[in-house]
Amino acid sequence: MGIAGRIVRRISAIALALSIALALPLSARAEGNRSAAAYASARKAFQEAYAQVADNLPDAASHDSAALKAYPLYPYLQAARIEQALLGSPDSLAPVDQRAADFIAAYADVPVSRDLRHAWLESLARRSQWSQFLQVYRDTAADDALRCESFTARIALGKTDSLVHDIEQEWLTPHSLPECASAFDWLRQNGLLTTALIDERARLALAGSDTAFARQIIAQLPTDRAAPLLEWASLLETPRRAVDALIGSPDMPVESAALLAGWTRLAREDPPAAEQRYTGFIAARHLSREAASPYAVALALSLAWDRDPASLEYFQRVAPGDLDDSALEWRARAALWAKDWRLVESSIAALSQQAQQSARWRYWAARAAQELQHPEQARQLYESVLADDDYYSALAAARLGRPVTPHLQALPVEPAVLTAIGDVPALVRARELFLCGMQRQAAAEWHFAYAALTPDERLQAIHLAADWGWYDETVETATAQRVFNDYTLLYPRPFDAEVKAAAQLAQLTPDLVYGVIRQESLYRIDAVSSAGALGLMQLMPDTARRTARYWKLSRPTPADLFDPAINISLGAERLRMLLDRFDRQIPVALASYNAGLKAVTHWLPSQPVDADIWIENIPYNETREYVERILWHSLLFTWLSDESETPRADAWLAPVRPLADAEQANRVAAAK
Repeated sequence: MGIAGRIVRRISAIALALSIALALPLSARAEGNRSAAAYASARKAFQEAYAQVADNLPDAASHDSAALKAYPLYPYLQAARIEQALLGSPDSLAPVDQRAADFIAAYADVPVSRDLRHAWLESLARRSQWSQFLQVYRDTAADDALRCESFTARIALGKTDSLVHDIEQEWLTPHSLPECASAFDWLRQNGLLTTALIDERARLALAGSDTAFARQIIAQLPTDRAAPLLEWASLLETPRRAVDALIGSPDMPVESAALLAGWTRLAREDPPAAEQRYTGFIAARHLSREAASPYAVALALSLAWDRDPASLEYFQRVAPGDLDDSALEWRARAALWAKDWRLVESSIAALSQQAQQSARWRYWAARAAQELQHPEQARQLYESVLADDDYYSALAAARLGRPVTPHLQALPVEPAVLTAIGDVPALVRARELFLCGMQRQAAAEWHFAYAALTPDERLQAIHLAADWGWYDETVETATAQRVFNDYTLLYPRPFDAEVKAAAQLAQLTPDLVYGVIRQESLYRIDAVSSAGALGLMQLMPDTARRTARYWKLSRPTPADLFDPAINISLGAERLRMLLDRFDRQIPVALASYNAGLKAVTHWLPSQPVDADIWIENIPYNETREYVERILWHSLLFTWLSDESETPRADAWLAPVRPLADAEQANRVAAAK
């Protein structure tokens, strides 16, 4: 992204923060100490001046007040103005270069200089100012584009010591690097881009399944070196046709890595087709039982993800050495689906000690012992899980017929330490950036300061972030310190009015809505996923529009989804739609909220299945953990709302059912 794009993005973040500030809960708007309150006027002036940068208004530094210049974030305003000035005519940039150089010299060791350094390097590269570029360049902070530009600079200046090695390392990247074209051309022109290097990069691309890019690289190889790699690409692109061709031509040579990659692709894309071809494929390729084992693993896993009982047959064909923890876990899940409790037991016993000791597999070992009529062993295993405070401990409590009792461990507040770290300059800047809505820069300052804190100060930093209402950083810092059980600190309710209103309209419990918010966004109003999901409950704009249309609500814009009231309302209504679609089965609706309606409809059983077994067999790791965590989060929110009454997880034991009939399956078509 260019300089202007980054500035606009940052200014947009400021505008967004200003537009939603009034929607923030009191705890997030409150300025936690006298210092923050004292900056209120200067903060407002900073936000106004910073917003003007994106509007290309004249550099108004001469009109900045003394209060603004004394404000801790004033360097961010200066840096933004310099970045904007770097967009000017190349002939007029010498003074701007000097401003950038002076600024970076003054702030070289703090985060505010990072974006400016990047922007200045991009400007110097566009102008081919290579000598100054290399003076400013820092390899440890460079992205691929700037690293490539550094090679161009070294070539232009004749500084080629160790350059061949550095460009070769960049060449061995399994994706396109157009910025490095000139450096790669230099290698080629000097006869240094060898066939071996080209072959290696093509293989890296194929190993990453990027066949389109791999073919571009393969085209640079001689015919004899290209042939096996093209076969590999074909196996990935059209696995069924390629596998059939290999079955029909038993003597056709093919590399073993390519063969397994193509077979694995076929097994994942079309497990029934792979199963039909397995015997013929193994025979045609003359694979011994041992050599066939990795192919059996690939097919067994794909069938297990489809909850196909045939997976157990293929797991039996796998050599013990090919059963790593991941494969053993899926063999255990397939055995759970088949209710083969002895195989569940033996699969868990074969796991590594670390895996066996997880709450997950101790719980399932208890279930297996219970089903195999070993009640005392089962009780002891269930008891061992209770202390873990997670989804599995709640399940264990339900199996024992007990309420869930979370183990609250409050993190003590040390006022003197808290006050001291609150005055650390980088943390003051982090707080002000957070209050200005500049989340990315706030996080950079936070981590810069955190690295220099003592262990005790790091613990108190959790309280500091919580006091500011910076909930995602609170949880992330606590996780880094392995502080998991201060539930009053880590499970706040900053949007109570919005959550209660949305929950009432959607006929959901506020605790379930909060559980989704905590898992989806960690309370970040401005959260944006890589897929484009927005806001607290991470709604895709199209999903939000369809939900609004179904409930006859106003059509939301993407910007509306950063309003907590709108986002939470639409998220709750979306979850209500999914609950209606799936016969009010909460685990199924949550899975659909994460993985989509189509996938979860495919996962529904043909006969009722214990909910814990159904959840354990969710084929997407992300979705399985998502469902488990939200169930636990919602239970904790319930417990925190009324600590006098311990919650129970008995309802989690209810079976997951198929949809009642075809009419029910189609009744809420709008949910699609």
